[in-house]
Amino acid sequence: MSKLPKITRPIVLIGLMGAGKSTVGRRLAKRLNVPFHDSDDEIKIAAGCSIEDIFELYGEAEFRAGEKRVMERLLDEGPMVLATGGGVFMNPEIRAQILNAATSVWLKASLDALAERTSRRGGRPLLKTGDPKKTLEKLTTERYPIYKQAIVHINTDNENHDSAVDLIIEALKDQDST
Repeated sequence: MSKLPKITRPIVLIGLMGAGKSTVGRRLAKRLNVPFHDSDDEIKIAAGCSIEDIFELYGEAEFRAGEKRVMERLLDEGPMVLATGGGVFMNPEIRAQILNAATSVWLKASLDALAERTSRRGGRPLLKTGDPKKTLEKLTTERYPIYKQAIVHINTDNENHDSAVDLIIEALKDQDST
């Protein structure tokens, strides 16, 4: 196995739901021997309830405010792999912090791959109304131009989790910022 990159700051995984951020992130953290955090899990702990409940009880705006507080805290905690919710990178303040304090990795997937993957599991408040594929299509149109600002881009369409980890590690070796 080739030498692993030295990680000196957070590696932040961004992308839409279903791109593989949490699963790939856990495996990447294990390979790099750094902590793994999932911003959605951290938000649930801080709020004392599920993300679905936060959306239902308090609305998306309150969820986003909590998400911002959690991200600010996590970005200050040093080297780690951090899987984020799909909307995190859309907040200009959080995006600037990520681009400044971390190495951002966009896990990109096609609309068909996202629709198939998200259909396997619930707990995704943005997909609860209407046609989930149409919602995902709208999100790709809105978010992909912003996600392109990430430092590293990994297409996960034809990759299994371990090969996606390998691609990220190879890309990190090429980055001076890790």
